[in-house]
Amino acid sequence: MATATRTRNLFDPASKEPYKLSRTKLEMFLGCPRCFYLDRRSGIGRPSTPPYTLNIAVDALMKREFDFHRARKEPHALMKEFGIDAVPFSHPKLDEWRENFHGMQALHEPTNFLFFGAVDDVWEGPEGSLHIVDYKATSTPNEISLEDEWKQAYKRQMEIYQWLFRRNAFPVSDIGYFVFVNGDKELDHFGGKLEFSMQILPYTADDGWVEEALMEAHACLCRDLPPAAASGCEWCGYRKAARGVES
Repeated sequence: MATATRTRNLFDPASKEPYKLSRTKLEMFLGCPRCFYLDRRSGIGRPSTPPYTLNIAVDALMKREFDFHRARKEPHALMKEFGIDAVPFSHPKLDEWRENFHGMQALHEPTNFLFFGAVDDVWEGPEGSLHIVDYKATSTPNEISLEDEWKQAYKRQMEIYQWLFRRNAFPVSDIGYFVFVNGDKELDHFGGKLEFSMQILPYTADDGWVEEALMEAHACLCRDLPPAAASGCEWCGYRKAARGVES
């Protein structure tokens, strides 16, 4: 019989073994320390959601397309269109860096976290510096920007990847790129296919916050009791409301 709590991959403050912590779990901590504690210490995770299968399909096709040019050591036409002087970076571990449960890893010794995140792509500039690249699928008639409040998580995602690559001694540029694939839903006819436009947005990142966030996440997990919920956390709000009705 399935239980409501998870028993694997729980954080034990007394353990000397490195604890594997993903980028998404650090993002959970930044959003709500209580949810993070309940998930990693108590095995009480947030309810899962169905996979975004269309986004996954776009991601796979984008990787395949850029890999075509990677094998030829040439820039993609989109990179030329947006004036980016780089080519897709070739490395024998690229597929490993892209794996969801492996990714690029770095041991953070002060916390003993084996921190990791799966990157979409990496481009190499003419001087050998690397640009972290993230693919994003969307569908909007509005101008695409990175200034929406919910897109701040995109920026943190980029900065974490930069931090991880730097911890593995790669020369990483502060400038990363978001490749947006925008589905057109304004067409008169569907015809069994979606039509997309593509755009690259540069982002000058700063990963200086990552170290402190890892330390704070570790301190959170070492507590004896869960911390307070973040203001406005939907999951904690739901749990509180449900307890009030059930009691």
